[in-house]
Parts: sequence; structure tokens; C-alpha cells
Amino acid sequence: MSLFSRILTGRNLILAFAVILALSGGFAFWLWLGVPAGHSLDQLSGRDPVMVAPKLEQIPSVRIATPVGWGPGETPVAARGLRVSRFAEGLDHPRVMLTLPNGDVLACEADAPAGSMGSGMNAAIGEWLMKRGGSHGKSPDTLMLLRDGDGDGKAEQKFVLRRGNGLASPSGLAWRDGTLYLANHDAVLAFPYRLGETTLAAAPRKLMALPRGDHHWMRNLLLSPDGSRLFVAVGSASNAAEKGIAVEKGRAAIWELDLHSLRSRPYAQGLRNANGLAWNPTSGKLWAVVNERDQLGPDSPPDYLTNVPEGGHFGWPWYYWKDHRDDRVTEAPPKDLSGRVRRPAYALGAHVAPLGLAFGGLGTGFANGAVIARHGSWNRKPLSGYDVVFVRFDADGNPQGLPVPLLTGFLTGDGETRGRPTWVNFAGDGALLVSDDTGGIIWRVAVR
Repeated sequence: MSLFSRILTGRNLILAFAVILALSGGFAFWLWLGVPAGHSLDQLSGRDPVMVAPKLEQIPSVRIATPVGWGPGETPVAARGLRVSRFAEGLDHPRVMLTLPNGDVLACEADAPAGSMGSGMNAAIGEWLMKRGGSHGKSPDTLMLLRDGDGDGKAEQKFVLRRGNGLASPSGLAWRDGTLYLANHDAVLAFPYRLGETTLAAAPRKLMALPRGDHHWMRNLLLSPDGSRLFVAVGSASNAAEKGIAVEKGRAAIWELDLHSLRSRPYAQGLRNANGLAWNPTSGKLWAVVNERDQLGPDSPPDYLTNVPEGGHFGWPWYYWKDHRDDRVTEAPPKDLSGRVRRPAYALGAHVAPLGLAFGGLGTGFANGAVIARHGSWNRKPLSGYDVVFVRFDADGNPQGLPVPLLTGFLTGDGETRGRPTWVNFAGDGALLVSDDTGGIIWRVAVR
């Protein structure tokens, strides 16, 4: 090859490389620019939200807040009449919490199992997004015990109950009569555990196998009031069944496990990613918060809070909000499903990612209702969620009005977040505990 030819070839390579850089840079900018929302969260919330026509996104818009942590003395902002402090800090990705009858608090330090996003370009984008948002590092696989022995509102004692040793992205927790129930991403386990113990050394019994934690990995637990049954939330392995319906067998459902016979059955289905489970103290009914599907635009559809009756079907992946069909799903729905799909009870706004749910109250301003941790959006402009809200309930056990901010100040206003509220749980003294997984803190919210 002549010198002139080599120069031309080199120029072509440089030009091609420049074009690739420009295209990839433009693609990244387009992803980051996103499609701005046309409605406020209030319009997309409540018992009768605005239902916005879907805007199909082949590639999702990206708008995720980068966690920057909390400085010394910094705290979220509590609603008027409340105060917030640090109950425990220095934790490694704390998520689900459980208050035991003696006042000790258990906390799962956990993240997604390796390979949970699958493979391919969409998986690579998803993995990048989750890491940018502070998730998808190596899971700590640890169960912590936090103890406020002197009653000053701070856990001065921290014990590692168990680390590894059979724990695999643990999330769900429940306890009754000397047995601690724990959900890994792929199984429900039972450990003998007496109140006050500071280790969890015994080998567990495996009560139920679960579909491994692909895409949605948290597996949350709730005991029935009489302790005879365990309810298990299992999320979908996809956004809208793009991997096929067969992959979703056993997923997008709440399961009921009989603790005597160890027989299990689907209790409710069509819930893309149910997380927090709780009993409504007024009605005695099961309630859950659910993350709905993505890539239908920044305003559609809303995530929700709902009562979950036995045998109920909430439509995923074929329908959302009862009668809205998702045309991306080409496989036929079950026979007569369209007439059986339930309408959720209450919208929480689009893409806010509700995780934790607890019924209770804090003083007269937040006396009777549900507390919900909204982990925060990754595909909405402006950023949405990243807060804890209160939904008031009436005397008959039904949600009313719009979500009321209870704990805010996680977002900096510069596209960054100091932390992400994940789970909510009431302490033995009535204070509200809020886990902040990227901040590594459990916040305590109490009446002034």
C-alpha cells in the first residue's frame, strides 16, 4: 500500500471513529434529555387520577438522580409538627426492616443478585441505570439487629445476626412464636430465633422455592393475623412480558403459603411488582403498593396503592388501571380476563417506585392512614418520588385525598439525591423508621 493510500485509510478510520463518537454522544444526550412530563404528580394521584394516553418509548428516557450522600448533621425535612433524627447509620444498603415485640429492629442489608438484569443491550442499559442510581453493587447479604437500649431514639448497639451463610439478596422479614421468616430472592426460609438473641446461627428450613430474582428481586413477606399463613410478594421478570409469558410463571403475584401443610397457591395475580404488604387495621384487608410498567411515557401509568382481595387480578401484563390495554403484549390474555381485571384503589403518581408500606399514624396531623416510601423515578422529568408520603384513610378504611409529604429533602435540586427512602416501619415507641438504602441510614421520625 502506498503512503497516500495509507493516509486516506487512516483518515477514513478517524472519520468513522468520529462519527461513532458523535452518534453515541447524541444517543446518550437524547437518553439523558428525556421527554418532559405534561402532568403534575397530584394530577396523577388519588382515587381518580388523570389517565394519560400512552406514548410508546422503544428506548426509555433516562432521568435518574445520582446519590451523593449526607453530610455531617444533614437530615431530610420532616413535615410540620414532626422531627427527624438518625436512628442508625453506617449501614450497607439497608432495605427491609422489621420491629420485633421486644423493640429490637432487624434490617436487611441487600442488593440485587448477580445477573438479575439478564443479558443483551437492554440489560446493559438497565444495569448502568441501576448503578448510577446507587443499586446493583455486590449484595451485602447481611441481617443486622439494631437496639436502642437506653431509649434515646438512637440504636447504640448493632449486631450482625447473620452474614452470607445462606443469605442471598434477603428482603422479606416476619417473626412469630420463636420463628424468623426470611425471604431470599429465590426461597422462603425459616430460622429458629428467640427474642434478644444477637446471632442467627442455626440452619434454616426451606419452606418454599421462589422464581429467582430476575429484573425485580425483592421478595416481601407478611404473616396472617393468626400466624397460620405467610403472604409472599414476587415481582415480574420483565417490564411488559417482552421475554414471553412462559418466563413469568409464578411471578407478578402475591403467593399464600400455608405454614402447616407448606402448600402454596397464588393469592392474587397481575401485580407487576408488589412490594410493601400490610393489613389495613380498620377493614382487616390486605393492602400493597405496586410498581407499574415503564416506557409508556413520563405520565403513564401510575404506580399504586390497593387492597388485594383473594383471587384478584390486576391485569399485568395485558392491562393496567383495569381497562387500559398494553398493545405491546402480543400473547393472548387468559380467557375472560378483561372482565375480571380489578381497578387499583389509589394512584401514587407515575414512576415514583413505591416500596415500603405501613399503616399507622404520627400525632394529630398524620393520625390515621398509610405511610409509603417512594424510592424515586429513573425515567421521568422532573424527578418524582424520592420522599415519604402519608395517605389519609376514612373511618371505613378507604384512602382519601392526595398524598401528603411526610419526609422530603432527599433531592438536592441539582439532579442529585442525598439518599433514597426505601422501607417504612414503626418502632416500638411509635416513631416511624425509614430506611435509606443509598445513604446507609435509618431515619427516625417522631412527633415534636
